[in-house]
Amino acid sequence: MKTLPDTLPDSPGKLLQILQEREAFWQEQVAQSQAQTAHWQEKSSHWQAQYQSMVEQLLLARHKRHAASSEDYPGQGALFNEAEQEDDLVTQEPPQSDEGDAPHAQVNPATPERKSRRPRLPAALPREEVVHDLPEAEKTCTCCSHALHRMGEECSEQLVFIPASIKVVRHVRPKYSCRQCEQQGTEVNILVVPVPVSLLPRSIATPSLLAQIISSKFQFSLPLYRQEQWFAQLGIELSRQTMSSWMIKCAERLLPLYDLLHQHLLTREVIWSDDTTLKVVEVQDKKKCYMWVYGSGGDSPEPGHQPAIVLYDYQDGRGEACPVEFLAGYEGYLQADGYAGYTKTAATVVGCLAHARRKFMEAKVAQPKGKVGRADWALAHIQKLYRLERALKGQPPDVIAARRQQEALPLLDEFKTWLDKTRPEVPEKSLLGKAVVYSLNQWSKLVRYVEHGQLSIDNNRAERAIKPFVIGRKNWMLANTRSGARSSAILYSLVETAKANGLVPFDYLMQVFTQLPTLAAESELESLLPWNITLP
Repeated sequence: MKTLPDTLPDSPGKLLQILQEREAFWQEQVAQSQAQTAHWQEKSSHWQAQYQSMVEQLLLARHKRHAASSEDYPGQGALFNEAEQEDDLVTQEPPQSDEGDAPHAQVNPATPERKSRRPRLPAALPREEVVHDLPEAEKTCTCCSHALHRMGEECSEQLVFIPASIKVVRHVRPKYSCRQCEQQGTEVNILVVPVPVSLLPRSIATPSLLAQIISSKFQFSLPLYRQEQWFAQLGIELSRQTMSSWMIKCAERLLPLYDLLHQHLLTREVIWSDDTTLKVVEVQDKKKCYMWVYGSGGDSPEPGHQPAIVLYDYQDGRGEACPVEFLAGYEGYLQADGYAGYTKTAATVVGCLAHARRKFMEAKVAQPKGKVGRADWALAHIQKLYRLERALKGQPPDVIAARRQQEALPLLDEFKTWLDKTRPEVPEKSLLGKAVVYSLNQWSKLVRYVEHGQLSIDNNRAERAIKPFVIGRKNWMLANTRSGARSSAILYSLVETAKANGLVPFDYLMQVFTQLPTLAAESELESLLPWNITLP
């Protein structure tokens, strides 16, 4: 608003009032402009954060789709490397020329020389010797025509595969009676040997057949319909419905042994756990059912350690009641992921540093190519902790606990200081922010592994234990009924526990199926535990 000089009042007071009104008007305009600027700055910051988050998600999705899925990082070791990746480390035998090695072969000094290696054939395998000799007419010298003498021999071995053989065992039980009593018309006593005890009476299934079917499905992830096709090639009509019925009945007979393993598990100082989803057709009101795994011990038997146990438990959901019920009365250490339901148990929950590390790895992957950021520092620091664990492998638990208190605690304190400093400096919704927040929220559980020498720095053992079920699920997809899912949990438990104790699941199951029907009482089940059983 423009005011002409001739319209200004003569009174100084009125003139001052006009000036004050003008000043207030412009101050209000400036305040509105500043508010709008702050508003748009906030919007810009929000949009920039959203853009950065979308870029991170895009880079992470590209990495998951096109890059290797291994979480291998120097100092930690591979978590989920498939066996096929190891094939790159072994080269095939180079072809041998008749003229020997070329004297002027080009060798690239930058390429490390890899030694070829033949597969080693066990000495215990039976050998069949085939002699390839010269004809008698050729055993004379071409120069002087004298007879040649045998100066030695050259040997090479090849592996021959003999397909599995199947036979039928006829159990013949002669019947005896008294001829004299028959002639006199008196009551005749017929004597016959009782039917041999069997795990599944009135069935054609033998311990070896049951062990083959169960190990094929639960160890090698071979669905029943494929086994049905395999038996058909051998001329045997064996439907998947029949095999499924056998497995459910076997699981019912093995339930006391499963419960005994459960009792032993609850006496351990350290237990680990994990879970994965499972589709069960019978459960209509639930979108997802779950298969839980609980265990103790390593992947293979270790000298001086308690035998390993791996138990699966099927549940209709993932509520906190699942671990609470399975671990009722257990007050030791429970190593698991960040699921809050574990805290409802009486156990002392220990976190998994691999889960925290995985989130920092996602933040590193989402960084622009060639850029080094805070995620790299976190991963390098976690690597130091894993390097210490690798150096402590195989040591007694008391030595491990002492070294962790001395060397791991300072590293963890330094990491905690960095997390506290970094949290307010990064957007909470970014991948790095999520990694920092997760680590801080789980911190009391993540550092608890230093308290006991039998605890692990992560929960990867449980993830490896659940992986056989996940691989099998890709083949057979789902379970029809709850009873089938519970039977699978029992049979998976026996197979994986046998593997963890260094046994061949087929041999162990066949011996269990042979001895179980002969036990007089459940108190004798101790003899069938994987660390007690005697295999032929």
